[in-house]
Amino acid sequence: MLPSNEQTGLTESHSGQKDRNIFRLAAALCMIAIINPVQYIKFKETPVNEEHGIGGGYISEEVYPDIDDGILLTPASYESVSEPESLIKSYTLLYDSHIVQRGENISGLARNFGLNQDTIISVNKITNTRLLQVGRVLRIPNQDGIFHTVRSGENLSGIAERYRADSEAIKITNELFSSKIVPGTDLFIPGARLDWTMLQEINGDLFIWPVNGVVTSSYGWRRDPFNRNRRQFHNGIDIRGSIGTPVRAAMAGRVSAVGFDRILGNYVIINHHAGYRTLYGHLNVIRTRTGAYVASGERVGDVGNTGISTGAHLHFTVYRNGATVNPRALMR
Repeated sequence: MLPSNEQTGLTESHSGQKDRNIFRLAAALCMIAIINPVQYIKFKETPVNEEHGIGGGYISEEVYPDIDDGILLTPASYESVSEPESLIKSYTLLYDSHIVQRGENISGLARNFGLNQDTIISVNKITNTRLLQVGRVLRIPNQDGIFHTVRSGENLSGIAERYRADSEAIKITNELFSSKIVPGTDLFIPGARLDWTMLQEINGDLFIWPVNGVVTSSYGWRRDPFNRNRRQFHNGIDIRGSIGTPVRAAMAGRVSAVGFDRILGNYVIINHHAGYRTLYGHLNVIRTRTGAYVASGERVGDVGNTGISTGAHLHFTVYRNGATVNPRALMR
């Protein structure tokens, strides 16, 4: 008996509905696989040979399908893939903090944090690294560079050119929205370094000792060695030495004057860069001449007892831009 039209229609309707449900399910599974492919991990069984009576059988290894090119990557392969540094690195200036511990110094901290000494010194306005105190909180930036205080008449392009930096990088680092800068502003110059002389000065490594010996009189106020009732300001240091001991230039420079003074006796004065000048007094013999260029450590005279002196020694004075400074803070 042939089925009626009504029965045939019912059967076809039921079959169509079933096909549609299957299609929807397949589409849903495809979407899930695209959104979260890790859920569909294949396992590859690898046979393991028995060794020393232990083991045998199979081990399962997870294999992740790569959607782009069909290459199967293991989990270890996925971990080795990283984003470009240009996308990860923050070019805006950010800081961490560090409390100075006993035994730490600037060079060690710079090495530990992967920065230049210049960066830590500039960011924390350190003027003498030898006086770094335990317990001090330091700012540790996320990149190398130094601060520059904007002076009147300066502009961004000129500052960038001075430090051989990129003006756009300066704007990004300091979060500037224009090239207009206000005098007195501290700008962080990414990648910039301190002047060599300034760094040596801050580290106390600018000058070598002109004579190896004991300091018999320090820089500063003291009793007058010729009148114990009077105090006087001693503008250098006295270093004891035997007559004839070589006196050497504390830093390279050009001899600006040699001669004899009633108080200093035979003396030599040397001009150095960055506004520094050194004086060597009470010399027994002068071994250089005015206008001569001398290297660091070059002999310029001999220890003596000339002028007003209590014994054989070298009087050593350091000037910075015309004013005396304590030599001990600048000597290795």
